[in-house]
Amino acid sequence: MKKLSHLDEHGKIKMVDVSEKLATTRRAVASAKILLSKETLDVLQSNENSKGNPLEIARIAGIMAAKQTANLIPLCHQINLSKVDIKAEIKEFGVFLQSEAKTNAPTGVEMEALTAVSVAALTIYDMCKAVQKDIEITEIRLESKTGGKSDFVNS
Repeated sequence: MKKLSHLDEHGKIKMVDVSEKLATTRRAVASAKILLSKETLDVLQSNENSKGNPLEIARIAGIMAAKQTANLIPLCHQINLSKVDIKAEIKEFGVFLQSEAKTNAPTGVEMEALTAVSVAALTIYDMCKAVQKDIEITEIRLESKTGGKSDFVNS
């Protein structure tokens, strides 16, 4: 049976010790969906939001958030990110977001990718809430990770 890695043998919370692990190139991809009404999509596509282009501002917010992950999630390691990118696409349901985070470190970048896509989604919510009150952020998930002890692909 697998155990939670942030608990010691006495059940106390601990930060995982990665000092003996080798630094390797690690990559993680995460995604989210923001469900929007046709009216909100029309406003997005017309590029008439007085606050600016929500998709571009969300991309920047997500990148900035990824760099703050260790400050937001107590037991995350501070890692040097070599790349963070966010793609934002308007779809029939609303907006699809995908983040990618990369590093060369002894620990993975899943939390940075998930934080990036989550904050990007919240930014779109914030920028569109004047048009639509019932926006839904859904399906935040890790799509894949590579470069650590084991790779993962969400199917």
